[in-house]
Amino acid sequence: MKGLVDKLLKHSDVAAASVVVLIVLMLIVPLPAFLVDLMVSINIAGALAILIGTMYVPRALDMAAFPSLLLLTTLFRLAINISVTRLILLHGDAGGVIHAFGEFVVGGNIVVGLVIFMILIVIQFVVITNGAGRVAEVGARFTLDAMPGKQMAIDADLNAGLITEDVARERRKDVAREADFYGAMDGASKFVKGDAVAGLVIVAINLIAGMTIGVVQQGMSFGDAISHFSILTVGDGLAAQLPALLISTATGILVTRSASEGNLGKDITTQLTAQPRAPMMAGGLIILMGLIPGLPKLPFFIVGGIVFLLGRQLKRNAGDEAIRKNAETALEVAQSSQPQHGDAAVGALAVDPLELAIGFGLVPLVDQHAGGALLARVGVIRRQLASELGIVIQPVRIHDDAMLQSHEYSIRVRGSEVARGRIIPGHRLAIDPTGGAMAISGIPTTEPAFGLPAVWIEDGARAEAEALGYTVVDSESVIVTHLTETIRRHVDELLTRQETKKLVDTLKELNAAVVEEVIPDRLGLGEVQRVLQQLLRESVPIRDLGTILETIGDRASVTRDPLLLAEYARQALGRTITSGFLDESSTLRAISLDPQLEQEVAESLSLTSEGEFLAMDPARAQALVQGLSSHVDRATASGVRPVLICSSRVRRHLRRLLEHAFPQLPVISYNEIVTGVRVETTGMVSV
Repeated sequence: MKGLVDKLLKHSDVAAASVVVLIVLMLIVPLPAFLVDLMVSINIAGALAILIGTMYVPRALDMAAFPSLLLLTTLFRLAINISVTRLILLHGDAGGVIHAFGEFVVGGNIVVGLVIFMILIVIQFVVITNGAGRVAEVGARFTLDAMPGKQMAIDADLNAGLITEDVARERRKDVAREADFYGAMDGASKFVKGDAVAGLVIVAINLIAGMTIGVVQQGMSFGDAISHFSILTVGDGLAAQLPALLISTATGILVTRSASEGNLGKDITTQLTAQPRAPMMAGGLIILMGLIPGLPKLPFFIVGGIVFLLGRQLKRNAGDEAIRKNAETALEVAQSSQPQHGDAAVGALAVDPLELAIGFGLVPLVDQHAGGALLARVGVIRRQLASELGIVIQPVRIHDDAMLQSHEYSIRVRGSEVARGRIIPGHRLAIDPTGGAMAISGIPTTEPAFGLPAVWIEDGARAEAEALGYTVVDSESVIVTHLTETIRRHVDELLTRQETKKLVDTLKELNAAVVEEVIPDRLGLGEVQRVLQQLLRESVPIRDLGTILETIGDRASVTRDPLLLAEYARQALGRTITSGFLDESSTLRAISLDPQLEQEVAESLSLTSEGEFLAMDPARAQALVQGLSSHVDRATASGVRPVLICSSRVRRHLRRLLEHAFPQLPVISYNEIVTGVRVETTGMVSV
């Protein structure tokens, strides 16, 4: 038997096709009475198995094949009806099972048998089938309406780092499968309703045609014909409608299980016994009903007493369960307070890519129950940086740190602190964009993200500060802005080789040709990583990864130096780089270098075994920085973002020279200017 089951499971596709072929043959080929008995038994057994199976599935989607199964069982049942009708009308016999069903239900009274059969039809057609069809229709409509919201929730969890891409993909598939399932169930429920109508028609045909054939062709008396064919007709109808009723019930159970997490029996038992007072009150009311004059007392007293005692036992069990849970909680707390030497040692090896350590006074900003929105805003940061720079930042680990003061916070990259700030409770930060003298009283400070002069003011002074032209932000905004700018400055350090592989794998799904051509034949993954890091170091987006790989792949035959490859990639991304510096007339207002000074910088380049370096005289380099400072200040005061433009030969060396004095100053080359962009020089640096 085990071998037969294994073969059926192994060749389930062949078995399903064979069943469909068998059903079609039953519609055409006459079957002997023995085979009809066998098919009727299989029909009843299959209906019972489906009904019990629906009670054990934890959710409706776990039986996604149910709509197709409903169609096959309906067709199989109709094929049996046709075979039985053929036997009844041709031979006046439909097999032992059908005859036994008819004798059992009729019980010597034909009218009673027909009434019982009609009651079964009404139960199935009016009660179960209509209800299940309506639930399926509403479920399909609500599921389709909820699809956009579910997709957005999945995207939000993915962007916040709460789930991985694989989990998000599986959840999206579940949402699509759920919509398909309820849509299919909405249509499949019509099969059951049609089956009930067909059952009525078949019974009428068997009864009328059978009596006519019995009297006219077989010479039976009218009474004998009624008795004989009514037994067979009722037996056929009952044998068909019993499994149909079971399938209808299974359909209703499946479509109504929208919020279950276990099997049906467990859900009903757990939810009904969750409130012990309900059976106690019900039992007491039943006992009181037994005291009403004229009602039989014994049944009410017995049932009421049993229900009341059941409620008391459930209440006692609930109390014991609460005591047990409290003891387990106390044990867990006691165990957690003990030092875990092994776990602590293993945990000390882990280094978080990004950390936001906060003092205990800032914990309410993280507690969502207390109204803190810092966690949600950090998730927005990750989405924002992903859309701007093309890199998915690892989730930020936020935790309290006893080494910090109560309202201090520390931003750490790979375990090392890179920024620190302090919040004053009950105050807001007022920033003067002009950088002038403060005209409002408060605690002077410096805005941590951009270094602008600012002042901490009390919450009540916000309107006054805004009226004076200050930009007023709350404590959460201060931390979020500081964290965002810190991530921007250190984003290249967050691009690990593993993250680079994820980016390349994602690109491979869309543009496999360029990935397979470049990696690993022309460039290794590590070299690609260093090129991307160099671009991110200067805030160049790497969203167009396909163009970057194509460019550096073409230049890999000339050089494998990541710095030079990054320069070639910048030229290919020229439109992206310059688009943020253009005004409405597509004009780039930039600061340039005196040609003689630029020539001096170019002649100061020194080629060594480790690459090309700028070996400029320190005094001349300092003079260049000072000369540039006045132009940067003048551009900033006029409301124009300062941009330095130079030749591609010296661009990366100038950037390295100036990155400490002007970390936010973009340095672009003439080769990065695309067609259609007009360059206007706002100043020329000379020494």
